[in-house]
Parts: sequence; C-alpha cells; structure tokens
Amino acid sequence: MRSMSDDHTHVQEFFTARAADWDARFPDDGPAYAAAVADLDLRPGDRVLDAGCGTGRALTPLRRAVGPTGVVLGADLTPAMLEAAVRAGRHLDGHLLLADVAALPLHTESMDAVFAAGLVAHLSDPAANLRELARVVRPGGALALFHPIGRAALATRQGRQITSGDLRAEANLGPLLAGSGWRMTSYADEDSRFLALAVRAD
Repeated sequence: MRSMSDDHTHVQEFFTARAADWDARFPDDGPAYAAAVADLDLRPGDRVLDAGCGTGRALTPLRRAVGPTGVVLGADLTPAMLEAAVRAGRHLDGHLLLADVAALPLHTESMDAVFAAGLVAHLSDPAANLRELARVVRPGGALALFHPIGRAALATRQGRQITSGDLRAEANLGPLLAGSGWRMTSYADEDSRFLALAVRAD
C-alpha cells in the first residue's frame, strides 16, 4: 500500500512532466472554465481558493468574478505547474501558493468558495481532503468540482472504462461530500463538462 508521501510524489512527477505544454494540449478549455466559475455565483469582494490550480486557468475568470476587492488564491502541490502559471501571467490575477490540499496554510472559515478543477481523482484521501476544503470555507460557502469534459469523454480520451467505483459518479460523490462537511446542490456530467456544486454545511 502506498503512503501519502508516495501519492504526493506520484502526483508531482505526473504533473511536472506535463507542466510545460499543459495549456497547449488543452487550448480550448477557457470558455468551460469561465462558465463553471459563473455557476459559483461569486460576488465582488468574495474570497475564493482555486484548489489544485495547476497552470492557473481558472484564476482570470475567478478574478473577474470577485473584482479588485476580492481575494483569489491558487494552491498547487507541483512547483512546475505554478511556474507555468507565472509564465502565462496568471499570477497577476491571484496569489499562488505551493501547498497541499491535505493541509492548507489558511485560517478556518477564511474563504467564501473553493473551485477545484480535475482535483478529485488526484486526492490521496478524498474524504479527509474534502474536509480540509470545508474547514477553510465559511458555513454556506460554495464548492465547485469541475472538469472541462465529462466522465465518459475523459475515460475515452484515456483509453479506459468508467467503473462503478469512480469517485465522481453521482451515487458516490454525493455521500462522499455529505460525509466531508458539504451538501451537493447540483450535478452535471455531460460530454462538454463535469460540474458538481456543493455548499458548506453549517
């Protein structure tokens, strides 16, 4: 059985190898990110965390949503992805943190919302990690679990089959969120996107 340290090393190695050309591989995802951010219903002045921000593709729409008085943070475990975000100029839209979602360097209930693109599949301990995201969000705050293509399209791209144990399946994700301090409010799994929205339980 792999340790959490092994999981972290595997994730870092996977994304380090792909960081330099990540955006070039997926050049058309921008509108899907913007639409998902819009569904978070952020308000000017809100404080939002992009958890597992990668190259920071959500940071610009998040900044537009919260305006100049809001706070945008992007946290990622892989230095090479954060470096790619800086090269793309996205650090101008949000403060970048080299951090693990298992132990975020943020105060309890300090955020209004969390945006997480492609994160769930890479969590070493999904229940504990989602609880940590809940910790940093105020009661009633929002969570968006997003991917720019749906589960079936992603499985086809990766040459695999969807299994019943897929964490992003609605039947699995709802209870996982409920046990981690969240209440799922909507679920969409379409070819063009995956988006599950939840609110932080009181």
